[in-house]
Amino acid sequence: MTTDLRVLEASEWDSWFGTLERAFGGALSSAAEQREAWRSVTEYERSIGVRDGDEWVATAGAFTFGLTVPGGNVVSAAGVTMVSVAATHRRRGILTSMMRRQLDDVRSWGQPLALLTASEPAIYGRFGYGAGTRQLSAEIDTSRVSFRVPADDTGAQAVRLRFVELADALEPVESVYARLVATRPGMLERRPGWDRTMLIDPPEIREGASALQCVVARRGEGDGAETVGYALYRIKPEWDAAGPKGTVVIDQVAALDPVVYATMWRFLGEIDLTSTVSVSNLPVDDPFQFLVSDVRRANIRVRDSLYVRLVELGAALAARTYQAPVDVVFEVDDAFCPWNEGRWRLTGDEKGASCERTADAADLSLSVRELASMYLGDISPAALARAGLVRELRPGALAEASAAFVSPVAPWLPHGF
Repeated sequence: MTTDLRVLEASEWDSWFGTLERAFGGALSSAAEQREAWRSVTEYERSIGVRDGDEWVATAGAFTFGLTVPGGNVVSAAGVTMVSVAATHRRRGILTSMMRRQLDDVRSWGQPLALLTASEPAIYGRFGYGAGTRQLSAEIDTSRVSFRVPADDTGAQAVRLRFVELADALEPVESVYARLVATRPGMLERRPGWDRTMLIDPPEIREGASALQCVVARRGEGDGAETVGYALYRIKPEWDAAGPKGTVVIDQVAALDPVVYATMWRFLGEIDLTSTVSVSNLPVDDPFQFLVSDVRRANIRVRDSLYVRLVELGAALAARTYQAPVDVVFEVDDAFCPWNEGRWRLTGDEKGASCERTADAADLSLSVRELASMYLGDISPAALARAGLVRELRPGALAEASAAFVSPVAPWLPHGF
């Protein structure tokens, strides 16, 4: 087999993307509007593939994002995407060659982190990616569950809800999202154009539900009104002999303060002709869990979400802050990116950190994959140690690192890429 691994050219996008679609079992973007949205955000200089003769047989790309890390800093990161290998060309080292090229490129771009969402999580661990965030989903029986709204004793003006046409939703939605990015690790600072992809709503993707609807929450009147929250959702109607039992399918819900957030949830839970609220992606510490009258009838589930790869280990660990003072030496195994291997001293606290190479004795031994899972503060080093994946070499080092790495706000990826 003669193959050619190279950067994508704009004129080749259709055939390149077609290879990706076929690898995923059919049309990923059956609607022309959705397909064009993916084309519009493709960064050609960061997109690669493998050709066998005149045919694309593998694809991989990367988006430019900023990732919020514990402490509120936004760190430049490569959002790995559109990875595929044709079924006819498996087990020939093609994926490994693309991962090798891509991580070398990310390092040359000066980005200390790579990120991805995994269709098959078993694939990416061998390249040093670790599960860094989780997401919560729920099916809430609103015929039996109500939502409470806490008292608003701040003196703020009353919350007012209004429908907004989808064509006019971009500015209010993005204004709230942008203010929330720095408040939670795992959230993405998006490049221009990404905001529009969040509101694409062709009929082909609705799965029997209505067109996307938008409700915004505002405080104040007239020109002085401030947008403080929004909900994007669909209604999936259903009836039986007893009457209506439709579903509110939440796409996004966000707010700038607890009263507004609770108000949005109460609205969603009381929409006429519905008896279920369905949501597929919330933070694992989302406050709705404490607002429902019966959490068991929320049918909560949790699964893995964002996978993190430390490309430049020292820069990545120094970019975040730590909940408690920490001074530990890691012995890191990273066969795929050997520039990360060896001993690193991490010192830091809630004000800042440094991470430098050292010849000092190691306190903890682990692979870069485990370090990636710890990075955003969702997975404790102590939990990984109980699984035998982190070894304590100095008594007390595990407790020190565990107290330092935890995030008081659960990391969360708000949308895929």
